[in-house]
Amino acid sequence: MHLDDLAGIRQLDTQDMLGLTAGTGRQFREGLALAEAFNPPRMDRINQVLVLGTGGGSAASANLLRSYLFDKGRAPVIVNQGYNLPAWVGPGTLVLTVTHSGNTEEILSAYEQAVTTGCTIICITAGGKLGEMAARDGVPVLRIPGGLMPRAALGYIFVPMLVILQRMGVVPDVRAELDEAITLLEQLGQEYGPETPTDRNLAKQLAEQIRGHIPLVYGTLDHLDSVAWRWKNQFGENSKYMAFWNAVPALHHDEAVGWEMDRRLLQNLAVVLLRDKGDSAKMVKRMDVTRSILQERMGRVIEVHSRGEGLLARMFSLVLLGDFVSVYLPLLDGVDPTPVRIIDHFKRLMAQ
Repeated sequence: MHLDDLAGIRQLDTQDMLGLTAGTGRQFREGLALAEAFNPPRMDRINQVLVLGTGGGSAASANLLRSYLFDKGRAPVIVNQGYNLPAWVGPGTLVLTVTHSGNTEEILSAYEQAVTTGCTIICITAGGKLGEMAARDGVPVLRIPGGLMPRAALGYIFVPMLVILQRMGVVPDVRAELDEAITLLEQLGQEYGPETPTDRNLAKQLAEQIRGHIPLVYGTLDHLDSVAWRWKNQFGENSKYMAFWNAVPALHHDEAVGWEMDRRLLQNLAVVLLRDKGDSAKMVKRMDVTRSILQERMGRVIEVHSRGEGLLARMFSLVLLGDFVSVYLPLLDGVDPTPVRIIDHFKRLMAQ
């Protein structure tokens, strides 16, 4: 498949994952409107925020929220992806229960435990069993549009969580950063979209460079670890590629020793280095040294740079680029990016 063959792409991309990805900016606008119409409950004091989220949209949004608020939040944001709650959940905890379908079994289990702890709960869902349980328990629900693949619903999940936390006093006013991010995402949706030819389309170019390699994505702390994690997950769900991620500087203390393995195997890896102009001088040097070491070892070493001024725009400029790359990659191989047959098969086996 040639990525400039629009007719071929439309035929192969049966559920328009490219269109959904290009519409991320519009989805952010709609998510903002949903959040502004929602009245969150009052809490005298919020000691910590626990996000219950397992899937590709909920957990990704939660981790991006955690990273974005690293140096902004007045309470820690912790992501919980499993069946059970940590022991410290109680009256000072705000629990955001997030499942797009409303039927994720891990989240339903953790929610049932949460209602017994005296914490404050808000649900973000399109309905399903969680919507029914919340109605039974009198828990407020911010309802988002259904019918989407959760991994393609970031704007409906991330933005409401962020605005809720702002209105509850956990974070300062972020409206200016949101406005900038929305404008930039709308611009990039066109720049990386299928109508823009490969010679002017970074996302298509990156997909061609990564094709045939195992992606290894490196972000930087404190804010791009979650972005690297998102790239890895999107390579799995959209591209049907095994992929891996890590964060600088942490990986320099352990994983980096693995760069000494058989170079014939390392040639199978395509390393993507996520760069941000907000990185400190020490972090810039670490990424530069990382690039210099890996260039003579790996099959590919690719650097991508964030766009925008505010942190939110910069983070999501990289998120959107990775989303597009992950959709173009399977199309190159004649594979529909939307179906997740292994996940569906796993769910059927679990239901037996």
